[in-house]
Amino acid sequence: MNRLNQPAAVAVPASSRTGEAHRFLGLVVTGLVATGVAMVATALAAALARAVGVDFAMPDGGQTIPVAGIAVVTGFFSVVGLVLAVALLRLSAQPTRRFVQAAVALTAISLVPPVLSGADAATTVTLLGLHLVAAAVMIPTLARSLGTRSS
Repeated sequence: MNRLNQPAAVAVPASSRTGEAHRFLGLVVTGLVATGVAMVATALAAALARAVGVDFAMPDGGQTIPVAGIAVVTGFFSVVGLVLAVALLRLSAQPTRRFVQAAVALTAISLVPPVLSGADAATTVTLLGLHLVAAAVMIPTLARSLGTRSS
């Protein structure tokens, strides 16, 4: 077999792999910090709402949503958003654009359950606001991190 019939090997420079690893790690660290910030922000907002009389009671014999529960759910879905960002960083030619599109759509979808819950107006409006607080922390932070390029 001569050289013309052999498949060409494509070498990826080590600096390129290092840059990708650095970008991945930066996104993960930034996302985890933003998750913590979103959890604290929603917990503080929920505590403030509770202090002014929002009870977070779910109708039909449901329980009252605890402030800590709001923080935990915020943390869970923020990590889901981070996983989405990491996947798009790896799989998409336009990870920032795709992430923002997906995150905005998922945020819009997340606003449906509070509206359908049957809770009183104060609880419903507060829950909607809490979804938007978490999105306001996570989406721009992850989008900025996805948009940065390592050399």
